[in-house]
Amino acid sequence: MTLSLRFLTQPIRAALARWFAKRAPKSDSATLNLRNVYIFFGREGALFAVLLIITFIAGINYGNNLVLGLCFYLISVWLISFHVTFAHVSGLHIDLLDVTMAEAGSPVWVTLRVRSESRQPRRQLVVVFEPPKGKKETISKRTNQSQLKVRAATKVLLPRLQDEQMIRMPVMTDQRGQLELPRLKISSVYPLGIMRAWSYVYFARTAWVYPKPLAFDRQTQYVTTSLDELPTGQQYSQYTQGQDDFDRLDNYIEGESLARVSWSHVARGQGMFTKHFADPIGVEQVLDYTDMPAAHHEQKLAQLAYGVITLGELGVPFQMRLPSETDDAVTFGQGELFVEACLLRLAKMP
Repeated sequence: MTLSLRFLTQPIRAALARWFAKRAPKSDSATLNLRNVYIFFGREGALFAVLLIITFIAGINYGNNLVLGLCFYLISVWLISFHVTFAHVSGLHIDLLDVTMAEAGSPVWVTLRVRSESRQPRRQLVVVFEPPKGKKETISKRTNQSQLKVRAATKVLLPRLQDEQMIRMPVMTDQRGQLELPRLKISSVYPLGIMRAWSYVYFARTAWVYPKPLAFDRQTQYVTTSLDELPTGQQYSQYTQGQDDFDRLDNYIEGESLARVSWSHVARGQGMFTKHFADPIGVEQVLDYTDMPAAHHEQKLAQLAYGVITLGELGVPFQMRLPSETDDAVTFGQGELFVEACLLRLAKMP
């Protein structure tokens, strides 16, 4: 029975979705007005409408003025509720401020600004990203606490809106590549819950999703560039505090370990000095698509993402080579911004 109802209602819902999309073109800044704000009876409002019909029919059949008076009073309440509910949604301004990048399977966070130019505060506004067509979120036993928190954050309730308010909402991802943001729904049933006013916003900006990092043996798979092969101006040597190679001598500071004191200098009467050692990390690392041990394309990209994030955390200069890019376009770099640029290149790979 449910399958047959779904089969019958699916074409109607698809037609309504196309109609809503035509009336609200894609934009990162939208104003809700008469053209794109809709209002209809809510769930409790449907019972209220039945009550109106019953009281009207009873008043006519029995010629009872008291029942008719009650019916007209309820109609006036409905009309006032109609106006107030519509006014709480109409006139709002929605601005898309920022969209983050995320790995596949993690949420993309969207920052929105909701503005109201009315002197009267807007109340009980519900802002939610609707799931894409044909995808309904289900909660299983494997759903962890963090995923439940993310799903709970996809629906934001604004009890009172005066002037403007910033909200940050997640959008779940499932695969690498370009992600089109689902439509945003703003609705309210204030003040009586009889009528429900809502509007849809379709954003033009998209989000990028990079592959979920796949660990591999980076010690054997990373290709280390030799100093002779590096171009002039790109020869960097990285060192970290260690125990192997002697680095320098410093004046002894009280409290330092006596094991690091250069006793030969003390014996010669030259004073107390502390020996410092350093372990070389190496020169720039090269992450090459062809050197990844995986056999499939998406797995290779996931291993590259793992290498990029790992080297970024270590602070080592590196280079990432993809098959679709020329050698002249690939440069060495390090730091958070360079890591984000490399992950974006992975997300845009065909």
